[in-house]
Amino acid sequence: MTSTNTLERSADKLQDAVRWTRAQWLLLMVVCTVLALDGLDVSMVGVALPSIGHELGLGTDSLQWIVSAYVLGYGSLLLLGGRLADLLGRRRIFLIALSVFAAASLLGGLVNDPTVLIATRFVKGLAAAFTAPTGFSIITTNFAEGRERNKALSIFTTFGASGFSLGLVVGGLMTSLSWRWTFLVSVPIAVAVVLLGLRYIPKDRPTSENSGHDIWGAVTLALGMLGLVYTLVSAPEKGWGSVATIAGFAVSAAVLAAFAVIENKVRHPLIRFGILREGWVAKANLSAIGLFGSYLSFQFIVTLFLQSVLGWSPLGMALALLPAGLIVATSAPFADRLIERFGATTLILTGLVSLGLGYVLFLRVGTTPNYVLDILPSMILLGIGFALAFPSINVQATAGIRDSEQGLAAGLIQTSTQVGAALVLAVTTAIVSGHGHGTGTASAAAMLEQYRPGLILSAAVAIAALLVAASPGRRRRALTEQPAA
Repeated sequence: MTSTNTLERSADKLQDAVRWTRAQWLLLMVVCTVLALDGLDVSMVGVALPSIGHELGLGTDSLQWIVSAYVLGYGSLLLLGGRLADLLGRRRIFLIALSVFAAASLLGGLVNDPTVLIATRFVKGLAAAFTAPTGFSIITTNFAEGRERNKALSIFTTFGASGFSLGLVVGGLMTSLSWRWTFLVSVPIAVAVVLLGLRYIPKDRPTSENSGHDIWGAVTLALGMLGLVYTLVSAPEKGWGSVATIAGFAVSAAVLAAFAVIENKVRHPLIRFGILREGWVAKANLSAIGLFGSYLSFQFIVTLFLQSVLGWSPLGMALALLPAGLIVATSAPFADRLIERFGATTLILTGLVSLGLGYVLFLRVGTTPNYVLDILPSMILLGIGFALAFPSINVQATAGIRDSEQGLAAGLIQTSTQVGAALVLAVTTAIVSGHGHGTGTASAAAMLEQYRPGLILSAAVAIAALLVAASPGRRRRALTEQPAA
């Protein structure tokens, strides 16, 4: 009897392993490649920041805008992008936005004007605001919820992590030639994926639900999010207590309040607020804010410190951060099994603990660090934290959501990551700016002390996310909440 049960379980596992068709595999590869391209682009530009600042004469405040302009475009339209994909067709939105991304990458690699360069980053953020949630919802609507979808999302995560970790090395190599190549290298990849997408992404019909019935909701949402994120990322330069910043928050709040009123009155709202009360959706979004907000700020400070203050080469700095990305890339394919075995909640909590410890350990770093003893332990802990928390948060944020709202759920979780990143980075920049912008104005020890409060902030944000994730809440379905028997 035991032998028979074992054979039956083996047959079930084999059936699960071969369930996907060739068309599903090709579809998954196309969508995942775009996520990898996003990660590649973000990490390459991060490595190139000191070189861009040196060639174009930009200080810390201005360099922040090369990161924040992307966040501004991305965070302001993610919710709208995900919803429009549901309403207008995922394939159409995905391919158009990816084409815009390619064009902006080409222009960014050719310009000399810092303002135009920042503008191209903004446009790329807008494009990614459509490709990211659309690609996510293409997966969740083409792969059944449960083991099949978890596996697809774990592969999706692997590509994102691989793109980011590969981008660190490629960015170091490209920056050694010229920072412009960190923009141009994305162009042929994006063009190739557009051509492949035309063939392998199945055509889908726009849903009739909510179609064309909430124009003012769409307008107020886009304007309100654009104003909010812009105010967040410009506050360090203008001052948190300045009239412009206070007015920006007030106007954004008023526009978003108008959006909320519209959504509660129209027959077919663009966003159903009740989705936040479903299962783990709200806690997953808050956890994502802590995860990405803390790490983006950490990387921003460490990139500038290692290159501009300690004089490390772009490639040396990239290799120093690489272990974290490699851990995520190599472990992500097993994320679905870990979720089934231990439960998504347990992995989120464990991941956030590891992340917080990694930040705290990095506070030991001095002006003459020993890489193996001082930096590598933090990189390992950060990699473990991301490997456990990132895929689990994505699963929790979308599990149990109906197909017609998968784009909305995907847009919510990705908006949380970007708005959270914008907020934490803006606060971090406010803390470290105004104290000199390079090694010529302060000693390495003094610069380290100026950067240290930002590092402390990253740790505090990760710990806050951990407390939110650990707070009591109603239980989810057994699929994502309970370990497998």
